[in-house]
Amino acid sequence: MGPARRPHRRRTPRPLRERLDTHPFRTLPPPTLETVVVPSRPSDDNALHVALTQLAEQDPLINVRRDDGQTSVSLYGEVQKEVLQATLANDYGVHVTFRETTTVHVERPIATGSAAEFLHTPTNPYLATIGLRVEPAPSGVTFALEVELGSMPYAFFKAVEETVHETLRRGPQGWRVIDCTVTMTHSGYLARQSSAHGGFDKNMSSTAGDFRALTPIVLRNALKQAGTRVYEPMHRFTLDVPADTLGTVLPALARLRAVPQTSSQQGESAVLEGTIPAASIHALDQRLPGLTSGEGTLEHTFSHHTPL
Repeated sequence: MGPARRPHRRRTPRPLRERLDTHPFRTLPPPTLETVVVPSRPSDDNALHVALTQLAEQDPLINVRRDDGQTSVSLYGEVQKEVLQATLANDYGVHVTFRETTTVHVERPIATGSAAEFLHTPTNPYLATIGLRVEPAPSGVTFALEVELGSMPYAFFKAVEETVHETLRRGPQGWRVIDCTVTMTHSGYLARQSSAHGGFDKNMSSTAGDFRALTPIVLRNALKQAGTRVYEPMHRFTLDVPADTLGTVLPALARLRAVPQTSSQQGESAVLEGTIPAASIHALDQRLPGLTSGEGTLEHTFSHHTPL
């Protein structure tokens, strides 16, 4: 019978906010998980949305989105759900449950796509001309102009730019579109006019609302022509386990689509480093104590996105 192993003591990490406060210039990694929040009482739906919006304004780790009548929050881990549930109950009197946690994917354009809608054409019911070109970019989302800034009021350009960013939150396949440049290639408007013996006539003059309504139509057509590919988030992990458990740990990693890239051994401990899908992190964290007799430790952080 071998020597008794020391009992596993789970170290309680400092809150994420506290750890980030010690690194003021560190950039927050994007959250890679999401869940739908459901109020225990349907009548609390509006109160829930207000509470989550307030919490999101106070805490950069909370990202709220409202879609199809459901309220979703982005997560960095399962523990955050417990903290959020307690905060909503204690501070706002709103009791909630959560649906199954899902992984937040993203979309990137595959190629370049263009689309345009022009004034006074059968397919365009709005008093605006907009042309947009979408193309892949190395990082981030950029809005650019190929038309003269003075060709129409600045408020109309601002309406197009803001609506472009809003529209990119949900791409053709349902995920946020990232890493692209959107260029405005055509613009046009009807100058402010008045009806006979009256004031401003919005039926004869372009407004910012025309540009906000037309932009999603043009941008979605451009994205459809470009095509998009869905990417899933990957985490870089460091796994410290007893060396004699590698025979059970490595097959478990393979089943979770984890790819160890480096390994080292010192005495009775082995350290594995590699990548793992964000969707598998929670499962690995739950299985690790059983695989390692409670002696394994796991650290991970967002690394990159990879095509599905």
